Amino acid sequence: MHPHHPATPRKRLYTKEQRARRDATRWTLVQGILAPAQFLAFAVSLGLVLRFLLTGEGYGAATVSILVKTGFLYVIMVTGAIWEKVVFGQYLFAPAFFWEDVFSFAVIGLHTLYIVALFNGFLGPTGLMALALLAYATYAINAGQFIWKLRLARLDMARSDGVAA
Repeated sequence: MHPHHPATPRKRLYTKEQRARRDATRWTLVQGILAPAQFLAFAVSLGLVLRFLLTGEGYGAATVSILVKTGFLYVIMVTGAIWEKVVFGQYLFAPAFFWEDVFSFAVIGLHTLYIVALFNGFLGPTGLMALALLAYATYAINAGQFIWKLRLARLDMARSDGVAA
């Protein structure tokens, strides 16, 4: 069996109706703007966190950057749930994005734990930055999940249009 031609075709990510709703809603554009903005905030913050851990300098900047990144995360989660409701009829855990949503809760949980630890003094600066790195590792995995789904959606669209992907 050839790996690019499975015996059973993969289920499409969207039905025709869901694809039409996805393409018609402004929430798709909102997600399309927020996702790269959040990734940029992540990249800058990751650099600042690593700088602090390597040099001991820039704790304040790293902390602010983590809070900014976490703010983006909360906004994208709320707007993503709205997008999911419009496209799939439910706020979270639509079958097409079930595992991405499950993992998103781990990401949000770790980012929220960072905020709780920061404002309650549960961890020192190095512990907080280590927690931020753990949160960022889960975010990177989750971002990869969503990028993979974007790729699958494009393959589906090409297949629907009769174009070779």
